[in-house]
Amino acid sequence: MDRPLATRMRPRNFKEFVGHQHLLGEGKPLTKLIDGGHLPSIILWGPPGTGKTTLAHLLSVAVGADFQQLSAVSSGVSDARRVMDHSKTTLFRTVLFVDEVHRWNKAQQEILLPAIEDGSITLIGATTENPYHSLVSPLLSRCLLLRLEPLESDEIRGLLEIAVLDAERGMGALGVTLTDDALDHLVELAAGDARAALTALEAAVLLADAGETVIDGSRVADAVQKRLVAYDRGENHFDVVSAFIKSMRGSDPDASLFWLGRMIHAGEDPRFIVRRMVIFASEDVGLADPQALSVAVAAAHALEHVGMPEARLNLAEAALYLARAPKSNSVIDALEKAMVDADSTDPVPPHLRDSHYAGAAKLGHGEGYRYPHDFETHFVEQEYRPERFEGLVYFEPSGQGAEVDVEPGTGVALEEDARDD
Repeated sequence: MDRPLATRMRPRNFKEFVGHQHLLGEGKPLTKLIDGGHLPSIILWGPPGTGKTTLAHLLSVAVGADFQQLSAVSSGVSDARRVMDHSKTTLFRTVLFVDEVHRWNKAQQEILLPAIEDGSITLIGATTENPYHSLVSPLLSRCLLLRLEPLESDEIRGLLEIAVLDAERGMGALGVTLTDDALDHLVELAAGDARAALTALEAAVLLADAGETVIDGSRVADAVQKRLVAYDRGENHFDVVSAFIKSMRGSDPDASLFWLGRMIHAGEDPRFIVRRMVIFASEDVGLADPQALSVAVAAAHALEHVGMPEARLNLAEAALYLARAPKSNSVIDALEKAMVDADSTDPVPPHLRDSHYAGAAKLGHGEGYRYPHDFETHFVEQEYRPERFEGLVYFEPSGQGAEVDVEPGTGVALEEDARDD
């Protein structure tokens, strides 16, 4: 019993393996493959405690392969070469399992490509980070990508109940029982992570007083202290900030604060957060409320001058302002349209060219240019683009908030019927 409970309770076969029925259920593609003795190279992508290492072991056993395991945290090219050399000396198929494969750099990942290509090894890589962000494309193209989701609450509860009763590997020999509130608390703490659930259970049992056999919710709370935050610098990093942006775009101030709080609590870099708000101010609010950009930039300056944790108030104020502001994406729409036409080699029209140097007039530079300030309204009709782009409209005011069409040279908003002319 010297090994951790989570290690002792590792499933020994597919019957004991919990969850992921979208991969291993009856008639599912992975089940069909292993039933036929086929095992392609695979990337297992999912949060901690969802069974990636266990699944790799079980898949290897199912096809009778020689299982070799490396951790990308502590291994490199020489270790990978050793396994590839070993594969040439055995009669069995070699499965190389690389845990935390995203920690290998580009060169380390690419060293595996020839062996995967010629079939001398079957790679099973495990990662908690989005493979499209962390793995090289040639490796991804040679592997089947399988997404593992957090376990359901009922699945975590079932694992805990088995661990309490199992006398051989679990806590059964100790005669302990869990109250319903203890089970509920452990399930909530785990947040879909089986390893976290079993580790918390073991901590609660080990901290129980001598002779104490009933573990209740307060004992679990004493052992664990706080809920584990499901957040990392990979997929959760991108998913949470996406939820934050979408909440502000959807004008939901409470949801915006919720996701902001999640990022702050998890230790997200506040400079990343405020940078996204500065972008949002122009992309999603724009001229509907020009003050939004000033508020976001002010929050960025406040972060640099004040620092965390106090600057969380500045971040919250900016997030609330952006969430409550009128919305318009006309700025980014107009820019994208203009960028398409701007990718041209059309020369600058002569009347717009620089005429502030000797000889410019002889070249015709500036000829025909009308200086707006020479006119009563400080505005005059003339073209400012190459001829073939004349009349094309990129910026179309949304009519939201302050973003309305204005009379050129006056700054006065056009009436609705005038805008339609």
